[in-house]
Amino acid sequence: MNDDDDDGEDLPPPPPLTLADWDDAEAEAADHGYPFDPTYGYDLSDLLAVEPPAPPADLDRFWSARYDAAMAVDPAPRFALSGQQHARWQVLDLHYRSTDEMTIGGWLLVPRNGPAVRGLVVGHGYGGRDGPDTHLPVEDTALLFPCFRGLSRSARHPISQDPNWHVLHDIDKRDRYILGGCVEDLWLGVSVLLTLFPWLEGRIGYAGISFGGGIGALAIPWDQRIARGHLNLPTFGHHRLRLGLPSVGSVAAVQSFHRHHPEVMKTLAYYDAAATAQRVTVPMHVAAALFDPMVPPPGQFAVYNAVASRKQLFTLSAGHIDYVAAHQEEAALLAELRDFFADL
Repeated sequence: MNDDDDDGEDLPPPPPLTLADWDDAEAEAADHGYPFDPTYGYDLSDLLAVEPPAPPADLDRFWSARYDAAMAVDPAPRFALSGQQHARWQVLDLHYRSTDEMTIGGWLLVPRNGPAVRGLVVGHGYGGRDGPDTHLPVEDTALLFPCFRGLSRSARHPISQDPNWHVLHDIDKRDRYILGGCVEDLWLGVSVLLTLFPWLEGRIGYAGISFGGGIGALAIPWDQRIARGHLNLPTFGHHRLRLGLPSVGSVAAVQSFHRHHPEVMKTLAYYDAAATAQRVTVPMHVAAALFDPMVPPPGQFAVYNAVASRKQLFTLSAGHIDYVAAHQEEAALLAELRDFFADL
């Protein structure tokens, strides 16, 4: 699963990494060209020692109330055959209703050869989504690919599709901040799967990357219908820490806003993926990077460290950049995810 949601055909896994590959990867990272160090001076042991932030006292009440309100919405899914063709999947164009009268667009993949025995909601990065990922290592699975509100198939005025503006939409209003609506879009996506496939109750998972990874960490603790989750390069972790780290990602926009409006921390405290991850009770798989210029690794690892339930860590050499070892690491990660979601 990659951050730009490439929709390539299934390919055989690449050969395993050699020592020379690792040497090349280290040399490539050393010559990254950024005006700051995307490791931020942390090695793996430092990252595993990052303490997650203390949650607000009313965090559970805040999110539980939002969840209850979202569950009162009938998603009323509508779908039609897509023009896309795939040997393993029937591809459907999908729209459903979310909170705030938002219409969420996306895709639904249904197995061609037999019934679905599990469901998976798949979140995208901040680049949006041009189509479904057909390479995910799951079988007999109904796959729902929503576009979170304001992005791609869910574009809506006046929400900007530019990540640097999308991440600021209503950031000054705790109860209206855009990230909360995106969490509700995810919850209503689960409702769609259970509306269409009611026998999948207890067998629905979530997988999200970057932006979608952070949204997953915010959403999973409050939705007991999600039985396990995978977060890849999760963002929104430990806002107070990440606001002090240089970045070329959307956090830079939040940093700029925060400099002029420090009171925004009153909102961000409720949308901290490392705070909500402390409430996760289901098995989790997290892929976190040692080097990442867009989502600082200390924030990613803060999310992983916060999870107190059964969890697995896959350490990536880097995130949000191309590098020598990327294809080999992607293949190894997909192999782990095949086993992780097979237990749903």
